[in-house]
Amino acid sequence: MTPDPMTVHPLRAHERVVFLKPLVSSPTVVVGEYTYYDDPEGATEFETRNVLYAYGPERLVIGKYCAIASGTTFLMAGAEHPTMGVSTYPFTMFGGEWAERTLDLVTGMPSKGDTVVGNDVWFGYRATMMPGVRIGDGAIVAAGAVVTADVPPYTIVGGNPARPIRSRFDDSDVELLLRAAWWDWPVDLVTEHVRTILAGTPAEIARIAATHGLEKA
Repeated sequence: MTPDPMTVHPLRAHERVVFLKPLVSSPTVVVGEYTYYDDPEGATEFETRNVLYAYGPERLVIGKYCAIASGTTFLMAGAEHPTMGVSTYPFTMFGGEWAERTLDLVTGMPSKGDTVVGNDVWFGYRATMMPGVRIGDGAIVAAGAVVTADVPPYTIVGGNPARPIRSRFDDSDVELLLRAAWWDWPVDLVTEHVRTILAGTPAEIARIAATHGLEKA
């Protein structure tokens, strides 16, 4: 029996683990099936405690089968301060004459856009994502990392600012995995081959996708 992706608490004995898809309500936060968050305190409050400064139209998009450790935060574009002049102080947000005199400057600031996380991404404890970053499928973000730039698929990054530590596979194997896109398989097929997904090779995953006509173009 496979877990129901629309169950908030998939592990009855561990309420610290939640599937995020049934929890999110904001139109600017999108989370795929089976992506979970693990937090001993306030796991169900991910949208308000871990997605910060989400004041604008920019979206946070997280794919399927991601593992998000406690304290992982996504800083959205609302965290940005003006840097076009001498001061970075957010005069505008206090309203009144300050807002009247500066609103056009703030609304004219360029946006870094959506923050987009691929599928099967693992975030370590207290990792931080800065606004507008894109994290590829299969990546690993080490505990405490501060991600300020895009992360390629199947790359391990760590540090502040986060830097590539190594690629999990060579380029040809990464291409096989991206074309196989096992996270888009029907869940019954994922269940049938879950052992191979967990411990097999990229070539084995690619063969399964090809056999079932599921390879991406």
